[in-house]
Amino acid sequence: MGAQWGDEGKGKVTDMLAERAHAVVRFQGGTNAGHTIVRNGETWTLRLMPSGILHPDKLCVIGNGVVIDPRVLTDELDELRRRGVDTRALRVSANAHLIMPYHMLLDHAGEAKLGKLAIGTTRSGIGPCYADKAARLGIRVQDLLDEKILKKKIVAAIDPKRLSLRPYARDPVLDLQSMTEQYLLYGHVLEPFIADTSRLVLERLDRDEVVVFEGAQGVLLDIDHGTYPFVTSSNPVAGSACIGAGVGPKDIDEVWGISKAYQTRVGSGPFPTELEGPLADAIRDTGGEYGTVTGRPRRVGWLDLVALRYAARLNSMTALAITKLDVLRGLDPIHVCTSYRGSEGAQFDHFPYHQTVLHHVAGEYEQLPGFDEELSGCRSEEELPAAARDYLRFIEEFVGVPIALVGVGPGREQVIWTEAGRGMAGSTAATPA
Repeated sequence: MGAQWGDEGKGKVTDMLAERAHAVVRFQGGTNAGHTIVRNGETWTLRLMPSGILHPDKLCVIGNGVVIDPRVLTDELDELRRRGVDTRALRVSANAHLIMPYHMLLDHAGEAKLGKLAIGTTRSGIGPCYADKAARLGIRVQDLLDEKILKKKIVAAIDPKRLSLRPYARDPVLDLQSMTEQYLLYGHVLEPFIADTSRLVLERLDRDEVVVFEGAQGVLLDIDHGTYPFVTSSNPVAGSACIGAGVGPKDIDEVWGISKAYQTRVGSGPFPTELEGPLADAIRDTGGEYGTVTGRPRRVGWLDLVALRYAARLNSMTALAITKLDVLRGLDPIHVCTSYRGSEGAQFDHFPYHQTVLHHVAGEYEQLPGFDEELSGCRSEEELPAAARDYLRFIEEFVGVPIALVGVGPGREQVIWTEAGRGMAGSTAATPA
């Protein structure tokens, strides 16, 4: 799971872990969560697909906790097949909820109405879809297979929204018959993939096979534990894997948090270590910090260890994966946030629970020596410059969680498995569930 505000490189890590896994399960989020994987010089951008889809012999599951835009899913299937990827191992939970055309209209209207207070969503209909799920007005994947039920549920879902949808009354996407026919067509395409995915995953766990549960976004965007209201509409925390995949808490053996060697954020909300100006531009350009789905420039800042320690404790992390260490090359000194300073001078060693406080704190920093050496060819800790090793040790000691692997470039081969990572798996490639 992401240990920051998302975009930490979870797709690359999951793709690597999938080599030794038997199944990969995406357990929450929607099309607003793009994962980028670079393999053999090719770049793959995934929006709904589990990152294990590039391994045709692995079961790949879109769990019940995901909200699915069927247009995006069918387009993604077509694109993968066009590029030669065998997608027959994909399974989609019959209980996953569907993003409908009216969800996207409501998302656009809601953000526009908020104006300067807008959350900064991707306007993909994610929030309204999860809202319908909670209100028991949701339409699920299984409903695509029954025309009578589908039409009844669409009518029931639209009825309480008529006032909000009045500006779009003449929009053709809201025509009941057209909408029903379009979604039945999606159902025809997706029917071979629809399954009781919880049972499929539990069967593999019963055989002591390795399952990787893949989250979207990051802990600080969690709707309960993140920087509310500037959060996503689901729970990107480790505990949500059980709910969103349909497994029990004891089925989770390890929890890996993915963090960049610095910090980024997309959209609005507090960001205590945010940088602006030439230094921010340099980190953004070197790190390619532009949204996978939106293309929006990401906000950037120094690594926030107060927030990372909060994420580690909230998720019972057993290991960290630090990505994009190479982006810090040439920065000297490197700043790392170890506490916050409030607007009235108060110091905070822990992540503030109160929204007003969090919005007005600034990072307090330790300065560590930088490094100028090229890291992209390093494949062991010993090959890293001493300053880079010291930086990693500082993170481990402050957060209290061992680092299992380190990313030193965009390619999936550009990683370093640490001694801790090898020890956890008893192999040079780890296999956490």
